[in-house]
Amino acid sequence: MYPNEDFAGAEERLREFLIQRFGGPQHYSTKRGHPRLKMRHAGFHIDQRGRDRWIELMEAALEEVQLPKEVVPTLKAFFHEAATFMINRA
Repeated sequence: MYPNEDFAGAEERLREFLIQRFGGPQHYSTKRGHPRLKMRHAGFHIDQRGRDRWIELMEAALEEVQLPKEVVPTLKAFFHEAATFMINRA
């Protein structure tokens, strides 16, 4: 979804968004304003297949980084809810 030249920026934005979403510093909003996820992603074609693929990748990333086991269910639940919310195509 992201051009190669913006991949590092995409990672940083996601990291800052997640940190903020789960109670950390408000760096994301300070830099970019309110998250407005649906609006920010409106230009991307997100269907069920895309949603499922994103979930697959995010769950693989969770395994890769080996976070404490007690935080993983919360993150997975958020990813599933947010990804479903982002669907904008049938």
